[in-house]
Amino acid sequence: MARWCYRHRLVVVVVWVAALLGLGVSASAAGTDYANVFSLPDTDSKQAYDLLQKAFPAGAGDTDTVVWRTTGTSVREASVKERIQPALDEIARMKGVGEVTGPYSGAQGAAQISRDGHIAYARITFTEQANAVPKDLVQRVLDTAQGARAEGLQVELGGQAIQRVQQPPQGLSETVGILAAAVVLFLAFGSFLAMTLPIGIAVFGVGTGLFSVQLLSHATDIPDIAPLLSSLIGLGVGIDYALFIVTRHRRGLLRGMDPEESAVTALDTSGRAVLFAGGTVCIALAGMLVTRLRFLDGVVIGTSLTVVLSVLAAITLLPALLGLLGPRVLSRGQRRRLAAEGPEPERASGLAARWSGAVQRRPRAIAAVAFVVMAVLALPVLSLRLGATDQGNDDASTTTRKAYDLLADGFGPGFNGPLQVVVQSGDTTALVKDIRATADVAQAGAVPARGGVTVVQVVPKTSPQSKQTDDLIDDLRDRVIPEAGVQAHVGGVTAISKDFASVTGDRLPYFVLTIIGLGFLLLMVAFRSVVVPLTAALMNLIAAAASFGVLVAIFQWGWGLDLLGLGKEGPINAFLPVIMLSLLFGLSMDYQVFLVSRMHEEWVHTKDNARAVRVGLAETSRVINSAALIMVCVFMAFVLSGDSGAAMAGVGLAAAVALDAFLLRTALVPAAMHLLGSANWWLPGWLDRRLPHLAVEPADPAAERGAPADGPGPGASGPASAVHGFVRAADGAAVEGASVSLLTRGGRRLDGVASLADGSYILSVPAPGPYLLSVSAPSYLSRAEQVVVQDGPLVYDVELADGEVDAVN
Repeated sequence: MARWCYRHRLVVVVVWVAALLGLGVSASAAGTDYANVFSLPDTDSKQAYDLLQKAFPAGAGDTDTVVWRTTGTSVREASVKERIQPALDEIARMKGVGEVTGPYSGAQGAAQISRDGHIAYARITFTEQANAVPKDLVQRVLDTAQGARAEGLQVELGGQAIQRVQQPPQGLSETVGILAAAVVLFLAFGSFLAMTLPIGIAVFGVGTGLFSVQLLSHATDIPDIAPLLSSLIGLGVGIDYALFIVTRHRRGLLRGMDPEESAVTALDTSGRAVLFAGGTVCIALAGMLVTRLRFLDGVVIGTSLTVVLSVLAAITLLPALLGLLGPRVLSRGQRRRLAAEGPEPERASGLAARWSGAVQRRPRAIAAVAFVVMAVLALPVLSLRLGATDQGNDDASTTTRKAYDLLADGFGPGFNGPLQVVVQSGDTTALVKDIRATADVAQAGAVPARGGVTVVQVVPKTSPQSKQTDDLIDDLRDRVIPEAGVQAHVGGVTAISKDFASVTGDRLPYFVLTIIGLGFLLLMVAFRSVVVPLTAALMNLIAAAASFGVLVAIFQWGWGLDLLGLGKEGPINAFLPVIMLSLLFGLSMDYQVFLVSRMHEEWVHTKDNARAVRVGLAETSRVINSAALIMVCVFMAFVLSGDSGAAMAGVGLAAAVALDAFLLRTALVPAAMHLLGSANWWLPGWLDRRLPHLAVEPADPAAERGAPADGPGPGASGPASAVHGFVRAADGAAVEGASVSLLTRGGRRLDGVASLADGSYILSVPAPGPYLLSVSAPSYLSRAEQVVVQDGPLVYDVELADGEVDAVN
């Protein structure tokens, strides 16, 4: 398929452009229909909500607030009332608004005015929960209330429904992430055209993915967080996958291969790893389904579809673009050196090779240092507390944050998260008395009963995200309500958030076991080893613990939080572990596949574990670190999204990827593999016979016939042979000292000689099959040709000519 896409490059590019434009036009015409289906069956808060919905159908929806503050006068003044009350009346008449209760409605309304008389609020109760309230209705409510503003009269709105329309600037984080990735790619490649390839692939993958998700929102329930997470993961994997393939292609060109053969080889090697890695990411994302949290189903659909399309773009559109660029994927300096000096030798050099050698010499010390660093970073995870951030974490410029602060100033911090105790039967008066006597309760009052159901509004003394508030909910459920002898349930947004955190925490172990188990099976099948997948699973757990430790230190303890401009410290969002672990396990598996596949390839050829680990690390560490740096840039850019959940996910994933690539895959994993020796590749014979075969890297022709790729051996099923002939110039003169090399189709050098004075050369061939013959000389342009060796020696003369580079023979 790669060869077909390369040769029919214009067709492939036109198809992708048409698909992107077609999906974009269709999505724009259809609009969005995102739905946040949120259900927590068998929880106390869900039972409270169900009772409210039956007894108070107009009051079972989301309750938001309009808050106003006066300067220099009281909110009770007629001039203030004349501006606020008409706006409240207009909001009450809107379809979808169940009830509006303000401070100007008699004695009961007086409680909605602060003691100093400068802050007041009105409650707006929608007929639906916040996730189901139409955004256009919320926007009309927002515009109507803020229309009452005047000099000396500040009007702000808060609540979950209001928060949904406070969207940060769209596309800012994605743009910054792409620009940062472009800088890293340019530094890595030194070529503007090569830099644009991974970014272009990511744009096509994410673009088609987001448009498809938008269209799917009309057919199934897709939460509105799905596009954000899809772009987060899509940009990362799209750029990374293209980076791996382009790097392999550039390496082939520098070794003298024809551009088409180099592209095909890159797709046949790194492209296979991309397919495998993309599959592992999708499997890790699908692991979210075991939590049985319905709103995550749409997240799985959106993110998995974007990953699939990014992989499809990498294996189809990328070879077409490589065909359009040809050798220009190399920088001008590289092309000049290739023409003047011939192909580069196949060896790792520089910092990567020196580091790989250092790991081989001191595996115990390096493993110990890396493990200690990860363990220290993981220590804060022992204090992990799941919950929900509130609007006090919103940007200080938003109306929700301003309303939150006004209510906290006027009525206390617990006012932003009242609890609703829904009473079915029993003495409500005694219950209210007991609740008022409970520690951490600021006030409590009962609403007139309806349909045999009474609601007791409880205002805690502490903020909704405070641990004391969580303890209060437990105290009400476990002690106060049972002792009062009533049948009641504790509900409200704060209680729902707490129950969600509890449900998520209970199901998290099953989720982790599922994705680790599936990843273990995939790696065992791919690398025919028990130890390699076991090591990968352990490293993934270490990376997860360390990244969550960083999250706790920043967002829960508040270390450096001011630098990010994300408000005050609080608990970690309850949904974050599930989503973050899915992405983390998928992405870390990518790096494991790219690293170990090269080690496994070397092990198959040489059966030398030390050499396999050294060569694999030396040849892949630079591209893995570059890919990780790009990921970190993309993820950290989501701090600019203005959404605390997205910022938390971005920081956590950036920390996870950085630690995984720079510490685990570059230091701890190779050090551990050196210490384990040949046991890395152990697999029981009975299991080997029963497992299906799934090769991440293609088999070399010699290996397929049983011969080692580095030379003939006793395992060869075909006879060893030779390729010989003469190297001549266009005028027939012998070319002395030409570098002649025999390579596998995967780019591995098997033999190499310099031509003699008469231009003759002879190369040994381990077994019959197709190979690549690379020839270069200082005064001539290089050639890379495909040769097919049969049972006997092959005579093959090579002509080097000025002014052109021959295509594959």
